[in-house]
This record gives sequence, structure tokens and C-alpha cells, in this order.
Amino acid sequence: MIKWSRLVTFILVTVVVFTAVGLTGLKVAQGTTLGLDLRGGFEVLYEVSPLNKNEKITKESLTDAVHAIERRINIIGVSEPEIVVEGNNRIRVRLAGAYNQEQARDLIGKPAKLTFRDMAGNVLMDGSDLATKGAALGYNDLQQPVVNLKFKEAKKFAEVTKKYLGQPLAIYLDENLITAPTINSVIPGGSAYIDGQESVQAAKDLAALLNAGALPVEMKEVYSNSVGAKLGQTALENGVKAGVIGTIIVLIFMVVFYRMPGVVAVISLVAYVYLLLLLQNLMQATLTLPGIAAFILGIGMAVDANIIMYERIKEELRSGKSILSAVRSGSKRSLSTILDANVTSIIGAIVLFYFGSSAIRGFAITLILSIVVSLLTAVAGSRFLLNLLVKSNLFNKLWHYGVRERDVREL
Repeated sequence: MIKWSRLVTFILVTVVVFTAVGLTGLKVAQGTTLGLDLRGGFEVLYEVSPLNKNEKITKESLTDAVHAIERRINIIGVSEPEIVVEGNNRIRVRLAGAYNQEQARDLIGKPAKLTFRDMAGNVLMDGSDLATKGAALGYNDLQQPVVNLKFKEAKKFAEVTKKYLGQPLAIYLDENLITAPTINSVIPGGSAYIDGQESVQAAKDLAALLNAGALPVEMKEVYSNSVGAKLGQTALENGVKAGVIGTIIVLIFMVVFYRMPGVVAVISLVAYVYLLLLLQNLMQATLTLPGIAAFILGIGMAVDANIIMYERIKEELRSGKSILSAVRSGSKRSLSTILDANVTSIIGAIVLFYFGSSAIRGFAITLILSIVVSLLTAVAGSRFLLNLLVKSNLFNKLWHYGVRERDVREL
């Protein structure tokens, strides 16, 4: 007797899965954050050393450097930058979508320490004396670009100009002399400007650097890598194409070889792909080309979990057990094997994440997520759906499970 309630439940679950994928799948896919190898951009690895040679690099100084770099990247307007501390003295910066690489590199790595000095080289004021957003683009009487400066304490600047009246006041950026104007009168308003700018963009960049503040450490570029937008788009298209083709071939194999359980595997794999993309979006994880490889590898592992369970069920059926008994026994016997395989894979991914860097970590994160999601869909989800179909009594032929009658051994 057919139990229609079980069949209806199966159909409802299937409809919910495919409806969710159909209505929101494209939005979820488009909301995935792409890494620079898929979107284009560049990455730079810096070696960090203290400004004072007598000091040492600490976690606090690295954190301060990261915050300073973030402020500078905000100037460029790059969304979702990746700034990662590696080891004890390195910082990796990835900027997806940043195509003016020279401008970005200059803004990120320049120390930009502003100082005002007398002719003996003594520092009278520095960049910390600037007001918030105290540097801005301006123009002199000849309509040449300059950087206007506004100080926090007008009185302090007035005292400096009064003391050194008639003398040059040297303005340095790092150790480079920018200009040395002669103080012709006391300046009470707390304002000054830096002239000699090559272009309007150069004046804008200098003002932005000064507003972002000086770096608390010295950074030396030791490695850089750039990916063009077109190359990144090509890599993304090829990666997605490979994933789609591979997934379709796997799904066809499952349906042809395992029949009705193969159909269940198709449903669970669709749910797997959707949930994995959704989880990555919620975690704001960045998808890279190695991440796509881990994604596709995760599909293979999810299918493998189904295959282990279905083969166990077929063994039970060949031994002469009933379909319901075979499904229960095969599912139970396969569970420990599936868990062992997935746990060892997670351990391997954790090791990769801990000792790896850059793209290796992205691969490891995606692999861990894919394993967790596959346990929910390919193991728990597939078992639930398969039990619904078996208990509906609609699929009660050995052929439905890929087993031939002549292969069944008599008890």
C-alpha cells in the first residue's frame, strides 16, 4: 500500500529546495565576493621593520600599521580590501578591482611623515599637529595646485612663525625637502600651504596621505602580483564552466548508475551548492580560483558520501534483505566510514590554513565549509529523502536501486 503522506512530504521538500534556488540562486551567486585572481587587482607583501632601530616589531605595532593601511586604502575607494598579518613581521595587502596599481602602491607604502624644520634641521612641528582632515587641495595666485594645511593649534604655528620671522621654514615629507619658504610675517590663522606640486592629482594624493597619517613602521615591498581585469574574468568564466560541466557529468552518472537514490543525490547536491554559496556570502568570505577548486572538490566529496552509502545499501539488497531493512542497515554501516573520511579531510584543511598563506588559506576555508555543508546535505539530507521514498512503498523494486534480481543471494 502506497503511503501518500511520505511521497507528498518528499515532493514538498524538493519543491522548496528548487524554488529557493530558482528565486534566489542568481542573487546569491552574484553576491559572492570575488578575489583579485577572479576580479582583477593586485597584492603586495611587505616586510615590516621599526622606525627606530633600537625597537622591536610587536603585535601592537603591526595592528597599528594595519589600521594605518586601512585608512589609506579608504582613500583609493577599493571595497573589501584584504589586509593580513603573516608571521611576525609581514603584512599582505590584496586589493581586488584596483587597477591603478602605481597610485595604490604609493598611497599604501609611503611613510608620509610631514615635518617643519628650521635651517639647523630641528623639527618644530610635524604631521600630528595637523587638524582632522587638515590637508586639502588648493590653488595659489597663479592657479597652480598646492596642498593647503590647517593646524590644530593656530597659536602654536603663530609662535613658530614669529620666532623664525625672516628665516626659511623647511617643509619635509619623510626626508625629502618639499619647499622652504621664507616667513615674511606672523601667520595667526594656523594655515599654511605646500607648493611645487606636479599636478592636481599629485596634490590630491599628498593631501590624502597627510590626512591618513604617517605609518608607524617602515615597510619594504618584498613581493607583488597583479592580475588584469580581463584575465580575472577569463579565469572566473573557465572555473565556473569547469564546475558546471563536471557537476552535470556527475549528476548524470548518479542517476544512471544508482537510479532512484541517484535522483535523491541530485537534489542534495543542488542544495549543497546553494547552501555553500549562501554560507560564504553570510561569512563574507572571498572566493578565489583555488576556492573554486575546493568548491568542485567538495562536490566530489559530497557525491562520494552518497556513493559510499548507496553501495552499502546495494550490498545489503544483494544479501537478500528487504529494501527498508537494507536502507537502514546500509545507512548505519556507511556512517562511520563517511565521518572518518570527512574528519581527516578537515584536519588536513586546518593544517593548510595554519601553515599556509594567501590563496592556500582560501582553499582551506572553502574546503572546510564544503565538508560541513556536505555532511548536512549529502549525509543527513540524502538519508531523510531516501527514507521518505522507501517508506512510501512506491519504489519497491530492486531495479529502482540499481540492483539486478539475479545478483541477489538467497538467505
